[in-house]
Order: sequence, then C-alpha cells, then structure tokens
Amino acid sequence: MTSSARHRGTGRALPEAWSALVDLVLPRSCGGCGRAGTGWCSDCAGLLAAAPTSRVLAGGLPVWSAVAYEGQVRSAVVRWKDRGRADLTRPLGTGLRLAATVALCEVGAPAGTALVPMPSSRRSRRARGHDPVRDLARASAAGLARRGRPARVLPVLHQVRAVADQAGLTAGERRRNLAGALAVRAGWRPRLDGRSLLLVDDVVTTGATLLEARRALAEAGADVLAAATVACTPSVVRGRP
Repeated sequence: MTSSARHRGTGRALPEAWSALVDLVLPRSCGGCGRAGTGWCSDCAGLLAAAPTSRVLAGGLPVWSAVAYEGQVRSAVVRWKDRGRADLTRPLGTGLRLAATVALCEVGAPAGTALVPMPSSRRSRRARGHDPVRDLARASAAGLARRGRPARVLPVLHQVRAVADQAGLTAGERRRNLAGALAVRAGWRPRLDGRSLLLVDDVVTTGATLLEARRALAEAGADVLAAATVACTPSVVRGRP
C-alpha cells in the first residue's frame, strides 16, 4: 500500500473512531425523532415494523416498501445517508429486510435469490467513504439469513456515466437522466445469466433507478423478480400486497 493510500484510509477511519468515542461519552439522540439518550427509539422502530405496502412500476416490476418516506423516517434516512449516522444502518436494514421478506414470498422467489443494491456514484462513495445502500443490503441479508432465508448481496451494478442530481426532477426527466447510466460490472455478466434477483434501495420515488437497473441486469440474462426499499415517497399511490 502506498503512503497516499494509507493516508486516505486513515482519513476515513479517524471520523469513525471519533464518532464511536463520542457515543461512549455523549449518547446520541434518536436518528428519527431526535429523542435524547438513544440512537433509535422504540417509537421510531415501530414505524418500520408495520406491514410493507406495494406498487407496480412500468413493465410490471413490483416494489415493496416498509414505510412512507416522511416524518421521522425521512429524517433518519437523511441522517444515515448524508450526515454520517452509520449506526442507523441496522434499524433501516430491519425495515428493508421486512420489505424484502414480503417481496420474496409474494413473487415466489426461489432459494438463492440474491439482493442487488442500487449503486452510488464514485463521487458519492468518495465523499461518504462507503456505499450506504450496499451496507443496507448487507444488514438486510444478515437479517434474512438469521431467519432461515440466506441471500447473497451482489453489488454488480455501477454507473457508466455521470447523472444529474435527481432531486426536483419529474418522472420523465428522471427516466431520461438515468437512461443507459447503469451497467453490469465486467466479469459478472456470464455469472448472472438465468439468476433470480431482488433489487434493493433506500427510497423509491418514481422508480426510474430501479427500472434502469432492471434493464441493465436483463441484458445480462438475469431474472429480476421484484424490488424492495425501506421507504416510498408518500405521493406514490400504493396498495397492500
């Protein structure tokens, strides 16, 4: 390892170590509601324990979500993804695991169906020092395994071109922004042929990212059965699975 690589690794590790030390001295507030003295309170945990709801994207791709993206859940996702609250990966992963469990059951997914997380851009990974959705997928997979349904996480997708920030874009603009932006990583294509997959993400809005992921994976011969997310924007009309 070069000295510059060691320096970069140390730079990422120091904030995590400092954060852990701060937690020992000053317990964090709840990542959802801000209640003092706990990182994740029972009330916020209850929000993620409700029955997941579903919607169907264009082309018949079903998506199950644990909860609406509003209130405490929205606050938790923002703090987890953009403000360094890695401790929220486990509770949010619980929500994703519940949505994934329903999705896998409803579509009759075969044993060995793998989870494919939506990829972050290189710029986002550098800024955050990790890939949050991949971490979330792994937490969800661990929960599935503990309940007798092992599921590998396959981070096989990557962005092949830059895309604009999706915030504020219409559904059509999001589709055009993402068209052709994702591809299967080199070497994975022959290993995905005929494999059953479940797409996973933190939040679904219009579904443009999930649909672009399905396109890229289908080109590699994969069978994308459904998708699961922690949350779904409340503007989306949803129904019970």
